[in-house]
Amino acid sequence: MKIFISADMEGCTGVTTGDDVRPGKASYERFRKLLTRDVNSAIRGAYDAGANEVLVNEAHNGMRNILIEELDPKARIISGFEGKDLCMMEGINDFFDAAFLIGYHARAGTEKAILSHTLFGGIYNFWINDVLVGETGISALLAGHFNVPVTLISGDDKVVREASDLLGNIESAVVKKAISRYSADCLTPDESSMLIREKARSSLENLKDYSPYIVESPVNIEVEFTSVDMAEYASSIPGINRKDSRTISLESDNVSSAWSLVWPGIFFAISATRK
Repeated sequence: MKIFISADMEGCTGVTTGDDVRPGKASYERFRKLLTRDVNSAIRGAYDAGANEVLVNEAHNGMRNILIEELDPKARIISGFEGKDLCMMEGINDFFDAAFLIGYHARAGTEKAILSHTLFGGIYNFWINDVLVGETGISALLAGHFNVPVTLISGDDKVVREASDLLGNIESAVVKKAISRYSADCLTPDESSMLIREKARSSLENLKDYSPYIVESPVNIEVEFTSVDMAEYASSIPGINRKDSRTISLESDNVSSAWSLVWPGIFFAISATRK
């Protein structure tokens, strides 16, 4: 059994503020350790269930946050940001049996959710075939393109609810209950580790109960940015249309080709407006 893990950071054990996940801040090194611990728990749960291969893809910020020297040696890791065509799901393919989303957070605009956003701070809304999604939905959709089901998500209670509403039957590890965007009722690291490991194992022991997240073709994507400039930059990419002053849209035959258009557009928009 071959398992893929996408590891974000805002949803990992104990994280409550932006400084916890921002390199150079005092608390960042502490939470790198807790992120690595959460990921290790998922890896060990996968092996408890009979996995023989686990690939981890770093999915937060510069994508170099996990302490590789502390990562379970049974796993491999994709580290770094540049050149990742599938971004948070880089490395996924149709040879995997299941995917875990570890340390994920709720989509932009979610009320009382820890550090909620979608991909970058410049995005208000992201729709796939008229369904409003966040990073959970995007990752699940990319996995589904390769016929891989997402069987586990860890994070706060808000992202777990988002995942359940979108994907239905999915194992979840709620490591904290959000009180506001910047405070939460958190499990201790020991409790989080046990929970994630158990849920990972359980999801794979019941793998037949899970289905990939697949949408009908053609695939339509719309992205609403926070500024007119972002939409203008993104729509300069061939194949991306300007729907209104802050919104772009595109349509393609399948998820892979749709993502190969929208991801460069988003990245260009964010990069250009941060200069």
